[in-house]
Amino acid sequence: MELKISSQSHADHAVVTVRGEVDLYTAPQLHSALVDALDDGARRLVVEMSGVEFCDSTGMNVLLSAMKRSREQGGDLVLAAPRPAVTKILEVTGLDGVFTVADSTGVPDQAPTTTP
Repeated sequence: MELKISSQSHADHAVVTVRGEVDLYTAPQLHSALVDALDDGARRLVVEMSGVEFCDSTGMNVLLSAMKRSREQGGDLVLAAPRPAVTKILEVTGLDGVFTVADSTGVPDQAPTTTP
């Protein structure tokens, strides 16, 4: 399946909307989009994932790398509105305790929260 990515910058943060499947073949596209957003001055990244049907370990590594880079710049990375299949992967891998997960792109300013 094709991966579609769009990005919108807002002051010191960017909303990166991802649609499709994130896997070994498409993860480099996601990596490029996240790095571009950080290079363009965004410290905080919101990755809107309501359209992501599948995300493998390669995709999770891309998200972890972007989160680390964002935090090094004094920001953070938030996963917004992940579908149940992606939420399950986060839970099984324990990454739901690492990432900040929000129900929508209305990003919380407090500690990480997880969606049910």
